[in-house]
This record gives sequence, structure tokens and C-alpha cells, in this order.
Amino acid sequence: MRKTYRILPVYTGDVSGAASALYEFGGMTVIHDPSGCNSTYNTHDETRWFDKESLIYISGLNDIDAITGNDDKFINDICAAAERMKPRFIALANSPLPYLNGTDFKGICRVLEEKTGLPCFYVNTNAMHDYSKGQSEAFLSFAKKMLRAPERKVKNGVNIIGMTPLDFTATEICLSDEYELVSNWGINTSYEDVIKAAEAELNIAVSSSGIAVCKFMQDEYGIPYVKGLPWNGRPCDYTETIREKTRNYIVGEPVISGSVAAYIKNTYSIDYNVIAATEITDGLLSGCDRKCHGEEELEEALKDAENIIADPMIRLISPANANFIELPHFALSGRLYLKRIPNLMKPDLYYPDI
Repeated sequence: MRKTYRILPVYTGDVSGAASALYEFGGMTVIHDPSGCNSTYNTHDETRWFDKESLIYISGLNDIDAITGNDDKFINDICAAAERMKPRFIALANSPLPYLNGTDFKGICRVLEEKTGLPCFYVNTNAMHDYSKGQSEAFLSFAKKMLRAPERKVKNGVNIIGMTPLDFTATEICLSDEYELVSNWGINTSYEDVIKAAEAELNIAVSSSGIAVCKFMQDEYGIPYVKGLPWNGRPCDYTETIREKTRNYIVGEPVISGSVAAYIKNTYSIDYNVIAATEITDGLLSGCDRKCHGEEELEEALKDAENIIADPMIRLISPANANFIELPHFALSGRLYLKRIPNLMKPDLYYPDI
């Protein structure tokens, strides 16, 4: 069967991605689900619980309410929690059961806004996509609902978009002194920071989950954006580096993998092709790259590999004679290799002698 996994774990789901994206934004995220999506997120997909609090709730949807379409308990519980916790906004995330039942989340948002006086928006998840899709939907929904036209612009101000612990465990951002960080979406940030995002002069999408909101801010506020990690303290677009077809592969999220491939090409004159294993890839791959969803596709793509840079789990389906360089990815292998995940903003520290 295609697009199934028998050896590898699957990537973190979209519901966890949405919760991770909004974790530090000062709102209340409510996952409408019996319990499964929230427990997976709490147990496996979030590293910040011990350091920072966040209002991530589960609705505790039961069979009777799901079958009869009773949304009153859901609405009343949210109103009670909002009254007690005083969030800046309310975000509702979908899950398989209400998705299949056709729950009217936009209508519920309107009711909640009337009852609580707080901004409320729906994040279009259903636990059938990967984390990058959930993060993208959360960032975009927040921006559409919460951002406003700026009264001023911050000279050389930049936003880092798409930086969550599912892709980045190190929180250091390497920008030269000529740039001023306006906001980070979303590690080491706050509501007060992200709400000022439209004041920036440039957006830097450091993962595929940041692309949609960057396009929105470009259309709405005229803020240009680049795709790639800001190495050497300066924004750069990895797609500007020309790479040739080769048997060296980087497997993972396309923006991060493409940035690493560009770094290796520019530093060592060695070509690496990206195999994108996460969902959002439109406009993010070069002609020599490819998209693989599912273990069978990925194993086939790696058959002729000479060198592979990927999460250690990928070694299980890689050719035995291929040289394998580990680049752990939290969204795939979780805490198994957490202490071995490098600072992606400093590639010279983990590829010094490639």
C-alpha cells in the first residue's frame, strides 16, 4: 500500500502543528476531540511544557454530543474557561470526528465572539495531514484575524516566520546588527511581539509552514519575503543557489533541507538533492529535487543514494552502502535523538568536514 508506514514513524500531525504554532501567542487553543489528539500533543509533540505555560485545551467530545450535534457544552465550557483564564483570543482546532460530522466551526466562532467579546478563529485541521499543514493554517488564521495595518515601519525590521520546536530545538536567531527582530513566529515570542508583525520590512520564512502567511502579509501589507535560514546574519533565499542532479540526498522539510543543500553547495561545491517528506512543497523545490510522501516512495527514491543527510530513523530504509549523516528532526523521531539535534542556524557546527 502506498503512503503507508510499516517501519518509519509518521510525521507529527496537523492538530499538534496548530497547537505548537500558537503556543506562545497568548491565546487559548481548544482542540475539539474526545482526547486522542490532545494527549498525543501533550505527551510527544511539545517540548515547552516545563518552561512555559500555555492555554491548550481539549473539549472532551463524547459519543452522544457528536451524534446529536450538541455544541452547547463545547461553547459553554469555552466561555467558562475564557472568563477564568483571560486569553487574548480563542482558536478552535478540528479533529477527525467533528470533521466527519461537519461541525460548523465558523458559526461557533461567531457565537463565542458574541458571548466572550474575544476574537475567535477556526484553524482548519482534521488530523489527516502533517504538522507543517497545521502550523501553516494556524499562522495564516491568526494573521487574518489579528493583524492590522501598521502605523509605522521598523527600519530593517524582520519577522522570522515558521520557527517552532517541531523543526527547531535551538532558539538562537543569528541576525547581524543591521537588522532588528520584530517578531518570531513562534519560539521565544509573545502576543505583544507577533501582533506588531506588520511593522516589519521583511519576512523570513524558515520553514514551509511560514510560506502562506508570508504571502498573505505581502499581499495585505506589502512586506516582501525570502525563503531560507538566515545564515551569516543575513537573510538569503536558498532557491537562488543552482544545484545539479546527484545521488546525494537530504530528506526532510523542504525549506530547511533546501537551505542545508544550498549551504553545502556554496561552501563545499558539492550538490545535494532534496527529498521533501512533508506536505507543503509548492514553489519550494528545485528541478533536481523531488517530493515523497509515504515510506515506499521514500525507500525507492533512496535506492541509488551515495550520501544521505536525514533523521536517524531514515537509516532503517536506506541502502546499507550509503554514507549516512544524521540530522535529527523532532517532528519525525521525537525525543529519541533530541539531544543530538543541532542548531540549524549554525550549519558550520554540524557539517564542518562534509
